[in-house]
Amino acid sequence: MIQAILVLALGFYVLVKGADWFVEGASSLACYFHIPQLVIGLTICAMGTSLPEASVSLVAAIHDNAQITIGNVVGSNILNILIILGISSLITRLKIQKSTFLIEIPFMLFSTLALLIMSKDEVITFNEGMILGAFFLGYLFYLYFLSRKNEEQEEIKHSLLVCFTLILLGIFFVIIGSHLVVNSATSLSTMIGLSKRFIGLTVVAFGTSLPELVTSVVAAKKGKADIAIGNIVGSNIFNILFVVGSVSLICPIPFESHFFVDVLVALGSGLFLWISTIKNQELRRIHGFLMLVFYGLYFLYLC
Repeated sequence: MIQAILVLALGFYVLVKGADWFVEGASSLACYFHIPQLVIGLTICAMGTSLPEASVSLVAAIHDNAQITIGNVVGSNILNILIILGISSLITRLKIQKSTFLIEIPFMLFSTLALLIMSKDEVITFNEGMILGAFFLGYLFYLYFLSRKNEEQEEIKHSLLVCFTLILLGIFFVIIGSHLVVNSATSLSTMIGLSKRFIGLTVVAFGTSLPELVTSVVAAKKGKADIAIGNIVGSNIFNILFVVGSVSLICPIPFESHFFVDVLVALGSGLFLWISTIKNQELRRIHGFLMLVFYGLYFLYLC
């Protein structure tokens, strides 16, 4: 068991390091093609920090452990809002951009609701994966529209050679880390007698959410609250539409009836985020405290 825990920890470290290199290289590369900073944040940063979820879920599907996918994605989305934004808003008030409040958070809620509706037959099918993929393309079109309105550029940090090296190393590390996490998490669940649902919703979800945690907390400390919230919302959209959509194109994803409650918790977390920012367009410390309390109650339910 100790060996499995050490391999799991090593897998998480490799995942986070690979995702960090990928984001760094891809962000610098995007600057060469004059892609606005806003779009870089909503696409490369959000998708890059979700790369562990995507890779772990795809590897799990290939290894006939597709049930880990739902637990990983839903668990990560709950953690992203209740834990990561909860901690970030305790550090400083997180102001929210108008577009995030009016469009991106509602679209995140819509994506979660779509997953909830698709779960009625306890499996996410190929056709439903195509629908999620279509929604994801629509989201990318929206981001393209934003890029036409925002011409702000980010400073180029690396040469093209360094950018490509970081991207390739990042992808390689993420793939290796994913294999380590999936194999060790599966072994742990068998040894301890815990369900793959519990492992996916807690241990794997927390490990794959580490990039979002680091990105959002650092952004909050630097006073870049829009990055903190935008990164989380973008990652949650990516997790459902791209990760679940892609895996369901490879094989049907089993959706245990227990996951219905977890998706409801994810939906409720998103609604709480949205409602909390209606009045003052910001997340305050009281909201962060309540988010952490809500997650504590949810964890007790899982136990």
